Amino acid sequence: MSITTALQQQHRHCDDFLAQAESAARAAQWGDCVTATQVFCQMTEAHFALEEESLFPAFEQATGMSSGPTQVMRCEHAQARDLMQGLQDASQNRDADDFIGCAETLLILLQQHNMKEENILYPMCDRSIPEFAERLA
Repeated sequence: MSITTALQQQHRHCDDFLAQAESAARAAQWGDCVTATQVFCQMTEAHFALEEESLFPAFEQATGMSSGPTQVMRCEHAQARDLMQGLQDASQNRDADDFIGCAETLLILLQQHNMKEENILYPMCDRSIPEFAERLA
């Protein structure tokens, strides 16, 4: 399995939990919303950590690019983390409007972010550090 395929699957799995959380918020099912939000945030944070602590450094070492695409991805991860905190706060406060607003903003950010990773950065990683895929199997 390639880096692109493995990490794209992680994106889709995280997306599923964000959709579940938003659906639960719209239905005022706050227990389900809190649970799905927590799972989404934990999975997304684990994905970000894999990239920031392993994938990006390996790519940067192999290519010598340290201020290029990985820098942009790290900045977008920080934006996503702020929005994930907003989701958690809104779900705890049972504030549907705030939750849905955060979720919609986060969804747009992640869609754009994931497209850049899946279409640009991950294929670059597949070419420059193909052995990294073994860590993802």
